[in-house]
Amino acid sequence: MNVLENWGQGFTESLLSVWYGVLDFLPGFVGAIAIFILGWLLATLIEKLVEGIFKSFKVDTLLKSTGVEDVIERSGHTLNSGKFVGALIKWFVITVFLVASFNVLHLTDVNLFLNNVVLSYLPQVIIAVLVLMVAVVIADVVQKFVTASVRAAHIKSALLLGAIAKWAILIFAVLIAMDHLQIGAYIVNTVFMGIVAGAALAFGLSFGLGGRDVASKMLEKGVHTLSDKE
Repeated sequence: MNVLENWGQGFTESLLSVWYGVLDFLPGFVGAIAIFILGWLLATLIEKLVEGIFKSFKVDTLLKSTGVEDVIERSGHTLNSGKFVGALIKWFVITVFLVASFNVLHLTDVNLFLNNVVLSYLPQVIIAVLVLMVAVVIADVVQKFVTASVRAAHIKSALLLGAIAKWAILIFAVLIAMDHLQIGAYIVNTVFMGIVAGAALAFGLSFGLGGRDVASKMLEKGVHTLSDKE
């Protein structure tokens, strides 16, 4: 009887210990689920808000004018910059609330991974994407402006100078994006210096060769003017 009583008492204590553990864990688990659901709803709302902002500023229309849409469609996707950026921000917000949920559950190791890998890197991805989008639009505008200005000045190689200006901006933007993504900082700096030096040399040669005739005509006109005055 003593053996049965001891066994029954031990079994009862084990069940009570498990039950108390469940009762102790359950409020935290429910709280973590509630936090995660709240984060998911908020992230979805922010995604829709970002998508609406991009549509109101007609970002896709600007990108289409640069020819980006053709490249994206050839890759099998549809141009929707607002949805893409919104999705990145959505998952960042979800991860933030997921970290908060794991904190409630005292899952330190998982949180350490999320903080070091996701939360520290995803914002850089968002910044890099925005930099590239802005750069594509600016590069297209600068190309048209440089080409028109050079043509108005009757300088040769207008299309070449416009293309150089466009690609200089795009390459510079790519290097900035790579720097934010922490991809080969030394290589990025070296390539950037080489591109700046090459672009400066190309502009100097292009304007020098193209403007040689203009400078000659201006000098000749000045000489004739002085001769007439004498």
